[in-house]
Amino acid sequence: TGIIILFFLVIVVRLFYLQVVEQTYRLSASNNVLRYVTQYPARGLVYDRNGELLVYNTAAYDLMVIPRQLQTFDTTEFITILGISKEFLETNLREAKSHSFFRPSIFLKQVSAESYAVLQEKLFKYPGFYVQARSLRAYPKDIGAHFLGYVGEVDDRIIRNNPYYRMGDYIGISGLERTYEYELRGRKGVNVYLVDVHNRIKGSYADGRFDTTAVLGKDLKTTIDVTLQEYGERLMQNKIGGIVAIEPSTGEILAMITSPTYDPNLLVGRPRTTNFRALESDTLKPLFNRALMAMYPPGSTFKIVNALIGMQEGVVRPQTRYSCDGAYRVGRGVACRFHPSPTDLVQSIQVSCNTYYCNVFRNIIDKPGAGGVEGGFTIWKNHVESFGFGKKLNVDQPNELAGIVPSIPFYDRYFRKGGWSSLTIISLAIGQGEL
Repeated sequence: TGIIILFFLVIVVRLFYLQVVEQTYRLSASNNVLRYVTQYPARGLVYDRNGELLVYNTAAYDLMVIPRQLQTFDTTEFITILGISKEFLETNLREAKSHSFFRPSIFLKQVSAESYAVLQEKLFKYPGFYVQARSLRAYPKDIGAHFLGYVGEVDDRIIRNNPYYRMGDYIGISGLERTYEYELRGRKGVNVYLVDVHNRIKGSYADGRFDTTAVLGKDLKTTIDVTLQEYGERLMQNKIGGIVAIEPSTGEILAMITSPTYDPNLLVGRPRTTNFRALESDTLKPLFNRALMAMYPPGSTFKIVNALIGMQEGVVRPQTRYSCDGAYRVGRGVACRFHPSPTDLVQSIQVSCNTYYCNVFRNIIDKPGAGGVEGGFTIWKNHVESFGFGKKLNVDQPNELAGIVPSIPFYDRYFRKGGWSSLTIISLAIGQGEL
């Protein structure tokens, strides 16, 4: 009797442990009877400063498959509707079966609304397939590809670093899509369904008490003026470079153009991978954001900065005049176009006189009491950096690079310490087109 009681006591304790304490079997049982279907929210819309739409969403669908429920079907009609090959069909079905016979797998991502409209009417012919709704970005105008950015599928690294995302989710990769990902993405919801042993939906679990509603992403209103952006992109057609238009009183960016550019619709939907490879291999580098990452000499606009530094250091005044006969003829010489001469400070800016600013720059560097060329150059460099040159603006765009203001070690490296002068800097600047 004691042995029998002990035997049943061991069984009772073990059953209690398995059913109450241990969670593994409970979770396994739940997974066998419940299907969690993610509800993906639409991303927030993007507008320009005047409320004109820049980015919106279009319907797209992921075609799911449950291998156990598949029956013989017309493969020719099926691949024609979806625009896929027979090899694609066979490969994806094989992968789905290797994943699970009873659980859904993604058979085809981002089926267009047009293909879905045809498929929906005939889906009854293809048991085992069902559709999960998604949304894709769309652009009413083929402008602003770089500052708007694009959306792509998450990878293993993103999933490891952020548990919100699951395989197959999408995330902002570049531009505003990346900077404002948290605001634009919204929050996913989920519907929980009861399924039978063959994973067929039998109804909502617990009358939907455990379902959660997807929350739409927030809309974004930018400072971009779409008319100005379009005009800038037209001006830059067949050219290489960038334009950034800024409202001085607020710092708002009104237009950000980089050329060559591309149609943002190219990086949407199933053709995205092919199009991205083509853009990436293009020798003109249309994916490169020249407005934020390229290094360009400032050109004649920098004359105003040197004029202000010269006046601050007392080496030039508004009445200071220099003659110009078409060139600055000291050292290697600097060419200038012919214009009325001599000019004072204001006139030198009007006619953009290179000779005038070679003299101004040389006076700054060679200023008596500044500690020689290196001391004068350090004073000049500090003034330049006080304007913000050589620093990031920290705009709400990823991958911004800072500019470069040459340093003393830079000139020491190229001309050896003590082997350079104001004339050396002027010659180098002219070679780089900085005047």
